[in-house]
Amino acid sequence: MSTFSDLLLDAYRDCPDKVSMTVLLTGHEDLQVTYRQLVEGAAVCANTYEQQGVQPGEVVVLILQHGLELIFAYWGAILHGAIPSIMPFLTEKLQPDRYRADLSALVGITRPECIVTYREFEAEVKAALPEASSVRKLIVSDELVQPAKIDTQTFKGLQRTEKDIVLLQHSSGTTGLQKGVALAHGAVLNQLDSYAHALRINDKDVIVSWLPLYHDMGLIAGFLLPILKRIPLVLLSPFEWVRSPAKLMQAVSKYKGTLSWLPNFAYNFCAMKTRDRDLEGIDLSSWRAISNCSEPMRYESHRVFLDRFQPYGLHESALCTCYAMAENVFAVTQGGIEAEVMIDDINRDAMQSKKLAVPASVDAPSIKMVSAGRPIRNVKVKIVDESGLDLPDRHIGEVVLQSDSMLTEYYHRPDATENALKGGWYFTGDYGYMVGEEVFVAGRKKEMIIVAGKNVYPMDLEELAMEVTGVHAGRVVAFGIFNETTGTEDVILVAEVDTEDQDERDAIGDAIRQTVTRGSAVALRHVYLVDSKWLIKTSSGKNARTANKEKYLSETSN
Repeated sequence: MSTFSDLLLDAYRDCPDKVSMTVLLTGHEDLQVTYRQLVEGAAVCANTYEQQGVQPGEVVVLILQHGLELIFAYWGAILHGAIPSIMPFLTEKLQPDRYRADLSALVGITRPECIVTYREFEAEVKAALPEASSVRKLIVSDELVQPAKIDTQTFKGLQRTEKDIVLLQHSSGTTGLQKGVALAHGAVLNQLDSYAHALRINDKDVIVSWLPLYHDMGLIAGFLLPILKRIPLVLLSPFEWVRSPAKLMQAVSKYKGTLSWLPNFAYNFCAMKTRDRDLEGIDLSSWRAISNCSEPMRYESHRVFLDRFQPYGLHESALCTCYAMAENVFAVTQGGIEAEVMIDDINRDAMQSKKLAVPASVDAPSIKMVSAGRPIRNVKVKIVDESGLDLPDRHIGEVVLQSDSMLTEYYHRPDATENALKGGWYFTGDYGYMVGEEVFVAGRKKEMIIVAGKNVYPMDLEELAMEVTGVHAGRVVAFGIFNETTGTEDVILVAEVDTEDQDERDAIGDAIRQTVTRGSAVALRHVYLVDSKWLIKTSSGKNARTANKEKYLSETSN
């Protein structure tokens, strides 16, 4: 089997002038990067790693913003045979203290050989390093050394094998940065082959992505897949997308984009934040698959997105779904490519009280569940109970999977690896159920709230709360706190609001209680309203439930 270096250098030799990607940066002309330019830029970084004494198989952490420096530094590590791992860059959306703690934890567990960053960020990185840090070299981006010549036969990455680790992905949970998912060349390439087949990739496809490269969805689907499979890539900055989500639509229209991936919140965000004047002349008819991935998928989010962009050529058939995780490189399932996504209307009380996905009846409350699709061809999925025994269709249990794309290990974490991999199966920690081959994901086991014996999925409560006028979309978090008096958990719902008027806040709080109580099996009593930017998010934009719970307790226990 080939390795990353083999495939990249094959493209360099076969089609050096083919555009590998088009990089979009505000204030600059769209920059097209050919495979020749990609290898030449990466060679400068590979030569620098060589000059600095970095050895093949050693970890290189990249702390760089969206742009060519990050791209070249990443592929330079690959060509040198080192193991790249991208760390989020500190932005205004991340809390500095938590960022430094995460970086310190990452370095302490991963023990990288070097870190690559900017001159102006050098002091910040040094301050975050633990005293007994293994980092022997801090390379700043203006220290890169141009090689005398490029000899494609001498890159040390060509000596790596399919079983060697090629990259680390770090999950974005509250303490997840301590768990680096180590993936081998063979595992990643097995995933790319299987996923390309599931997507029915063809020679007309163009991938358009704004996703950050430190997250598995952005790194695998929006970076490695197109480059190694020679699919044209249009790459936007995630920070510029947040400021103007219309840039995604404009890029799809301009470059005839066919494939994109979005976390669920982005469907609502694009629909709400894109202005009509930014859509003049836009044609989205080329988009054939927009896969909802990375968060619990919501039927309502798809409808909002479709209603907003259908007048500009968006086809309903383009709304797809995907269940993915770094531990399987990326995709576990894919839905919506050959048939429309299955929507399963189920009885709400049976789901929460009996862990059963019973089809809804007209006289009982229901929940619309969105299928994540069917397992891609190299993945097996099953649902198991607490004892690890297989469950039949429509019984809710833990999702487990097996494939030839799974992680080698959690890097330097044998304890975590042993807990996750049992008998050749990976235990995901997600609750879900199956209907035939269709996989439905209900939520994380560790985030489940148990109220008087009922299983309450926090995402359902958050979705209901966001229907209330005055509540920030995507800025709601629900969690449980054990009540010693009642012997069960109390549900706490924290929501960001704009107004400081107490009467208005009281009215919003009452509306949240009524909406959640009416739409769920929970009689919600505890609503905590906070100001904008109170909530803690992970680097990938998800709710950091544990961190928000801790913050709530610290504020309310005094």
